Amino acid sequence: MQSSILILAAGLGTRMKSKKPKVLQKICKKSMILYILEKAFKISDDVSVVLSYEKELIEKEILDHFPKTKILEQDLNKFPGTAGALKNYKPQAKQTLILCGDMPLIKEQSLKKLIDTNYDFNVAIFNAKDPKNYGRVILKEDSLEKIVEFKDASEEERNVSLCNAGVYAINSDLLMQILPLIDNKNEAKEYYLTDAIKLAREKGVLIHPVFVDEFEFMGVNDKFELSKAEELMQDELKKYWMKQGVIFHLPHTIYIDPDVCFEGECEIYENVRIEGKSLIVNSIIKSSCVIEESEVFNSDIGPLAHLRPKNIIKNSHIGNFVECKNAKLNKIKAGHLSYLGDCEIDEGTNIGCGVITCNYDGIKKHKSIIGKNVFIGSNSELIAPVNIEDDVIIAAGSCVDKKVEKGALFINRATSKIIKDYFYKKFQ
Repeated sequence: MQSSILILAAGLGTRMKSKKPKVLQKICKKSMILYILEKAFKISDDVSVVLSYEKELIEKEILDHFPKTKILEQDLNKFPGTAGALKNYKPQAKQTLILCGDMPLIKEQSLKKLIDTNYDFNVAIFNAKDPKNYGRVILKEDSLEKIVEFKDASEEERNVSLCNAGVYAINSDLLMQILPLIDNKNEAKEYYLTDAIKLAREKGVLIHPVFVDEFEFMGVNDKFELSKAEELMQDELKKYWMKQGVIFHLPHTIYIDPDVCFEGECEIYENVRIEGKSLIVNSIIKSSCVIEESEVFNSDIGPLAHLRPKNIIKNSHIGNFVECKNAKLNKIKAGHLSYLGDCEIDEGTNIGCGVITCNYDGIKKHKSIIGKNVFIGSNSELIAPVNIEDDVIIAAGSCVDKKVEKGALFINRATSKIIKDYFYKKFQ
């Protein structure tokens, strides 16, 4: 283990204007804190998170996904501020990497750059386009001289564009020596971790600035920044997959979750949304489709199709306004306007327009099993549970409520009736 990692996540997050804690706000459908923990556990097995506001709620989310995380609690009344968060912290490794819980875009390689053990004190800094309320960094030659919190900065210091990212890698023995010396004699009456820089310099320690990417280390404090972080994450995800050979048409209109995976040659058209642990292999997803937790192999989907969770679709054509849920489809055609839920349909089968698998009886879901080379005529209803064997024709407009044996024609319609001149009799 090269470094112990401590993640600061005790803040109230008032700028989010939400009852949900800041670090549980979602980016691409996943809580912010989980992105940081994912990177942290890739480089250390000693990972701790400091909590306070809504501690139990955040702790549950963390431990459900990363059960080896150590949870600490900050007393915000007695020890407010970033240094106050470390009051009861005891690192195991020789170096401690301190991260913020609202930085979901940090990359693993950037963290590895920060834990360079050639220096006892590394500080992540960046040149900001808009410095806002970031702490300002004052350099002296190649060393970091001080960091001034925005509240305490002079007008001249506030004009500096070099900012503190709030991420530090410190020799653990040095950290334990400095922490008791930090006081709260400042405008906010808080214990600032940035004061450790001055105290370390007084001990003759060189403070090493590590330049990082502003957007990668951006703190997410309000709903606008939340949207910007999601936009940046989407750009990174699509850039990665395009370099793997995926074609995105108008990529800025497309949304994909971080767990989505593509294989082979895939083509994704505009306004598509793909969620969850979906797998798309050698397939075309046409305009305005939504795909949730599904697997698609060698198929074309859409436009305007909806794949709800648990579909496995192979070598098939799923057309516009077709909705599938928990469907296993192999070499079939469903051209338009159908609902295929809780079903298995085998190769060569054609699903006509307006076909519905009636899978729900108000209490339970039931399954439709449809064999090979079945032709299901338009506007037919399949009342599950039902089994249609191979080589069957279902006449258009039929309501199938029983097993249909191989080779049969099933037809179920009301008898036609025509009453001559009825219109004129009714309305004259």
